[in-house]
Amino acid sequence: MPRAELARMLAPTLAKATQVDVEVAEERLLRALANQRVLDDVYAGLSAALAEAKGPRTSEEEMVDKLSAGVQARGRRVRAAELTPAISAVLVLLNLEAGEAPEMMRETLQSQKGRALLQEGLRSMGNHLIKELIR
Repeated sequence: MPRAELARMLAPTLAKATQVDVEVAEERLLRALANQRVLDDVYAGLSAALAEAKGPRTSEEEMVDKLSAGVQARGRRVRAAELTPAISAVLVLLNLEAGEAPEMMRETLQSQKGRALLQEGLRSMGNHLIKELIR
């Protein structure tokens, strides 16, 4: 999934959390996802969600095909995720990378509790996208 598509699908959640227009949120996400480490983290959460969603008789290839079809059919209509503490941790990371959050927040994310919450949030965000795209 291209970075721009991912940014477009995450934008409603960031817009809801930061109370900005979806277009502003998408632009911030494009800046944040330009950082390869952050992009890899978001993709890892999506991959974990795909693995969890895969049934016993469904191959990984079939899941990827379903995801691709969902991106084509519903990628522009993804709803905002529920704002939980874990999802908020992901949004803090994205805002940090976009230059929209104070650097002191990075220390919070790097604590043991912050890292655990961020990992949970990346999986939750991935699960949300899978639910929205694969129906």
